[in-house]
Amino acid sequence: MCLVRMRQEGREGKYMCRYIVHSMWEDVEQRSKIMGIDAFHRKESMKAMTETFYAAIFGYDEGILSDDCVLAAALWRNLFNRQCEDPRQLELMVEYVRKQMQFIDALDGEDLLLTGEVKWRPLVEENAQSILKVATPTYNDAGL
Repeated sequence: MCLVRMRQEGREGKYMCRYIVHSMWEDVEQRSKIMGIDAFHRKESMKAMTETFYAAIFGYDEGILSDDCVLAAALWRNLFNRQCEDPRQLELMVEYVRKQMQFIDALDGEDLLLTGEVKWRPLVEENAQSILKVATPTYNDAGL
């Protein structure tokens, strides 16, 4: 969500995206060294994690910038690891991402670039109103 928002801030935002991703991979590398993973296995693991990360980012970007069904599919694949028995959980996450994106989109871009601080909304809010679009059936001329 942060990467999607940062890319709206032009060149500085794209730089920040690269910095965030670079910092994440540096952290992963350092933690794997601390865990005692040898260089060969670390390289193989980093390659697999990189592929998974970019596939997930692509899916999330497409979902955030598209409709709820596409976002739900990305969440189901990546967050739920294709295992979600209760569709209400998936719906809750789609709702959360949409509301959080509305919130992040409303933040001042300069402040966001300067501080890097994002306040995360709670997953469940009291008296929350749904912002999800209800799928309406499409009918042909015969009413079918």
